[in-house]
Amino acid sequence: MHLKRTKTKNGRIHLSIVDSYYDKEKKYARQKTVESLGYLDEAEKRYDDPIAHFQQRVEELKKAKKEQKEPIRLELSIDDKLAKEKAYRKNFGHVILSHIYHYLGLHTFWKNRSHRRKFSFDANIIFKLLIFTRLLYPGSKYQSFENRSLFFERNNFNLQDVYRALTFFNEKKDDVLKWLHDQITEKYGRDTSRVFYDVTNYYFETDTVDEEDFRRKGVSKEHRPNPIVQMGLFMDNQGIPITYQLFPGNTNDCMTYRPNLKKMKLDYGIKRAVVVADKGMTTGDNIWYTLSAKDGYVFSMSVRGANKELKDYVINETGYEWLGHEYKRKSRLYPREIQVTAKNGKKVTKQVHEKQVVFWSEKYAKKAKYEREKVLQKARALIERPGAYKRATSIGASSYIKNITFDKKTGEILTPKKQLQLDEQKIKEQEALDGYYVLITSEYKETDDAIIDMYRGLWRIEETFRVTKSDLEARPVYVSRKEHIEAHFLTCFVSLTIIRLLELEMEGKFTVPQLLNSLRKTECTEINQNYYIFDYYDDILEKLGEQFQIDFSARYRRLGEIKKILAQTKKR
Repeated sequence: MHLKRTKTKNGRIHLSIVDSYYDKEKKYARQKTVESLGYLDEAEKRYDDPIAHFQQRVEELKKAKKEQKEPIRLELSIDDKLAKEKAYRKNFGHVILSHIYHYLGLHTFWKNRSHRRKFSFDANIIFKLLIFTRLLYPGSKYQSFENRSLFFERNNFNLQDVYRALTFFNEKKDDVLKWLHDQITEKYGRDTSRVFYDVTNYYFETDTVDEEDFRRKGVSKEHRPNPIVQMGLFMDNQGIPITYQLFPGNTNDCMTYRPNLKKMKLDYGIKRAVVVADKGMTTGDNIWYTLSAKDGYVFSMSVRGANKELKDYVINETGYEWLGHEYKRKSRLYPREIQVTAKNGKKVTKQVHEKQVVFWSEKYAKKAKYEREKVLQKARALIERPGAYKRATSIGASSYIKNITFDKKTGEILTPKKQLQLDEQKIKEQEALDGYYVLITSEYKETDDAIIDMYRGLWRIEETFRVTKSDLEARPVYVSRKEHIEAHFLTCFVSLTIIRLLELEMEGKFTVPQLLNSLRKTECTEINQNYYIFDYYDDILEKLGEQFQIDFSARYRRLGEIKKILAQTKKR
């Protein structure tokens, strides 16, 4: 910014204060008039030394500009045209994601791992793009590439570079997961004394099944016919993901547990952990492996699938402690026999000493009754019109019908209508067990409430899977090569970890969808002379601004200021 003296045709000198800026479209420096001061000869009548006077005004404006207090004067022309394919709209919310990305040192990791590689691309820039787009604009890798101009980041790479980078990311998968774990342990104080485990699956946008790869037909959690891949995920006591493994889609849930636990402990040096998991993991092999590794467990057990002795214990009112009128619990120490697979493949009987905690909730009882009634309505309809159903369409309902048989080839019901009837005895037995849960644990010294509280923590991992599928849109999976599938889920896992850490930084005041929605809406549009106008602000952005020291309420910002804020995120 300086004082400009322009000599006119009649010899008079016109004074103005001008500022310079770089025109990105025309690729040269331009000037804009900040203040028009009039002619020098007229100013000499008012001031002893007009040049010194106005030079002082220049210094004041420079100081105001540095403090971001000077008024903005933009030169707009009604004849301005849009440049073809230029992205005027940008996202600014990724500045928060950049904070955590760089705090975890992911930029350093990729720089160190790729500096000897003769890549035509920057692995860190592409990885960062895949993380930001997965969180804010989820879609395929092609869509991520197409959205690269939405961010104030370098994007000097092509689509093929993105796919080449995926192969590299897969190569470094275990290393980056270990790096993340160490960074989180150091900077956030990760607690692995209690870990949560669960399994889900993700479907592919294809019908192709690769018998030598992950894509297999299996039991889909979403009841889809597409090939799927299984993911087993460990989460720490704060709800932050620890690690994961992928398995072929036809892998039974319980078979993912042991290799995942073994790898987590070896890779991260975890000495002892109490694993909390649902009934899908409650097998003799998993329990024996956990105890043999000197770890502990809190597993749920199917009440309806239990033996008669346990069912009798559950429904026997003796020993229950009521907490109000809607909840009761009791427990016992009990030696239980389990079946364990020996090295020769045969089953051997082992005895484990467990604490069994039983609790009943009126809320759960009402839910079980409601869900069973829906199935019974279907069962009654089937009895009335058996010709309208087949084996595939009567799943669940047929288990409450006596004498029902199906044709093995066609699935049609073979039993005559007059012989079909509800199994009233089974219904009665099921009703007696409504609302009861059984937890089995090696941690017999813990109180009943502590064990129940551990188990209830599983909701976080269930919610985590919902986040990956809904908010991060990790499925359907569009890539097909094994290394690209692995890299896809690596970027999903890192994205999930970052947003969970942001949730932790905000002390759980906002949910993941709320945070992502606000960051996604934090956009700006280039108007002129490297100025951007912002058009969204809310309570969440106010709190994020307080936490990360960024004023999201600013209506206008210069490009230089935006870049400065982004540069600060890389120094956290």
